[in-house]
Amino acid sequence: MIERKRLEALLKDCPIGQQLILREVTDSTNLDIQRAAQENAVHGTVAVGEQQTAGKGRRGRAWVSPPGENLYFSMLLLPEFDADRASMVTLVMALAVARAVRDAGMDAEIKWPNDVVIRGKKVCGILTELYFKEDGGYYVIIGTGINVNQREFPEEIRTKATSLRNEKQEPICREELLAGVLRWFSTYYDSLTGNGDLSGLRREYESLLVNLNAQVEVLDPKGAWKGVAEGIDDKGELLVRHENGSIEAVYAGEVSVRGIYGYV
Repeated sequence: MIERKRLEALLKDCPIGQQLILREVTDSTNLDIQRAAQENAVHGTVAVGEQQTAGKGRRGRAWVSPPGENLYFSMLLLPEFDADRASMVTLVMALAVARAVRDAGMDAEIKWPNDVVIRGKKVCGILTELYFKEDGGYYVIIGTGINVNQREFPEEIRTKATSLRNEKQEPICREELLAGVLRWFSTYYDSLTGNGDLSGLRREYESLLVNLNAQVEVLDPKGAWKGVAEGIDDKGELLVRHENGSIEAVYAGEVSVRGIYGYV
């Protein structure tokens, strides 16, 4: 079980995570935060679950949540910017996770927009949800799952997923990792809020982008097409160059992107 006192000490002066909800078993940490938001929880409230019974990823996919090994946490954000910019927090969290993992001694990269990978295998998934309030305001819930100390994976994802422990060949302290993620997120979120976009983080994000200058396939409902990823714009859209040289900004909410070879 995550040790509350240890985590609180690590987050002593961090604006994010001053309010913690820790549960041994929960349906979903995103649902924990949604319930907390309905009771007027403060910005930066974080829910952590040892095990989720109804965790989910992007596009409604189930997120496997074995108990006591990994990190499953969600955060409440009460942004000061317009709701049409809320999707950018997903890239901010991916950057925060990648930095915290790199601080722990592993070469984490980002598969656009929000999967954190090591040696081409996924170690983290992020799901962001936006909810409008009756008064016209809104709040954001950002849920994150990190494969930390898990050793075995189901056969169907074994070639695509890994854990920090498997990569580093030693156990990882979950409290230290989570505190690192929240601290990096706090710093990057301040940049997002101050600039109103990702302009202050764009270069750093691209430095960790595994898709950068790589061939990708854009899975657009109107028809798949291939190109070369050239980075992101200030809104976090992926800039993909067509064969004719033109560049198109791809929005993650509308399409998926995959590498031509393998998962990334």
